Amino acid sequence: MPVSASTLELIGAKAAQGRKDRRIASEVVEALKADGFFRHFTPRRYGGTEGRPQDFFRDQIAIGQRDMSTAWALGIVGVHNFQIAMMDHRTQAEIFAEGPDALISSSYNPFGARAEKVDGGVMLSGRWGWSSGCLHCNWVLLGGVVPEEGYRTFLVPAADYRIEDTWYTMGLQATGSNDIVIDTPVFVPDHRTHRQMDGFNGVHFQEPGVYDMPWAQVFIRVVNTAAIGAVRHAIELMRDRVGLGTTDQTKALGDPDVLDRIARAANLADEAEAVMLRAFDEMEAKAWKPSLLDRARYRYQASLVGDRCIEAMDLIMDIGGGRSVYTGNALQDIWHDVRMARAHVANNPAGFARNYANMLMGAENADLFI
Repeated sequence: MPVSASTLELIGAKAAQGRKDRRIASEVVEALKADGFFRHFTPRRYGGTEGRPQDFFRDQIAIGQRDMSTAWALGIVGVHNFQIAMMDHRTQAEIFAEGPDALISSSYNPFGARAEKVDGGVMLSGRWGWSSGCLHCNWVLLGGVVPEEGYRTFLVPAADYRIEDTWYTMGLQATGSNDIVIDTPVFVPDHRTHRQMDGFNGVHFQEPGVYDMPWAQVFIRVVNTAAIGAVRHAIELMRDRVGLGTTDQTKALGDPDVLDRIARAANLADEAEAVMLRAFDEMEAKAWKPSLLDRARYRYQASLVGDRCIEAMDLIMDIGGGRSVYTGNALQDIWHDVRMARAHVANNPAGFARNYANMLMGAENADLFI
């Protein structure tokens, strides 16, 4: 079911405090849990919804329209249950033992990891950054490279890592995307790891259905969709400045440049959402098994959302008025949030454009995260 109106109202009410505290309010997490947001991708056998991506991302946009940090961090936390559903049943049983609303953060960048293959698993240590929502989670998914085997994701319980407070940023402050640190190597059994090629090939242990979709196609959308909601939030804020009311507002309402920029910004958000929903509709029509060329196309299209939303926010900031330059101005906060999202590697289109164009010209795919 969609996120309730009362929860959305709570998210908006707690947004400023979350930015100040550099973490999402616990009441917001509990409200989203009660709404079933975190069980959307949990398999039905474990009490979840086993839902469609389209519905999950509509919710993420609605949350982002109240607070982008909440949409970003808890969207990422919520999407991880899709990856868990693709892993060994022993892992699923362990994760969902206490119910379908598992809260798992992540950091997939492998460059700070040290992974040593041992009998039955891997000894893992290192440092990982940008673990959004980690302060609310009791598990984390960490990326690393196993020598001679390649990239894997390692699922680690909270008792085996510490969170280091590093999140002092220009935007998305409430995501609390701190560092995960494992100082002394810990053992991660093989069944709590996920091989890159299994995600790429759509290997899973469920009945045929939504989990046939390659894992990356879900994740690449969760790190940019919140920005669509943020742009719509900014457009709502502009009503207070441009909408009918005072004489100055009425003058602004008649300014064709102001109206043109608002229309263009709104359209950029609509286009981004429409392209995303079309991609998932196409995948669903193909029983969640898109072609490699389509997967490369979807990956490229997802990477463009950040740039589109920055363009939209620049249009809005140009007509935001003199007060938009003051620290703490709501429009400026959103502008910073959207630019922060663009820093994620999945939102840099250059490499994905190259791979998609090469494939259109007949070359082989060169990206294992599509």
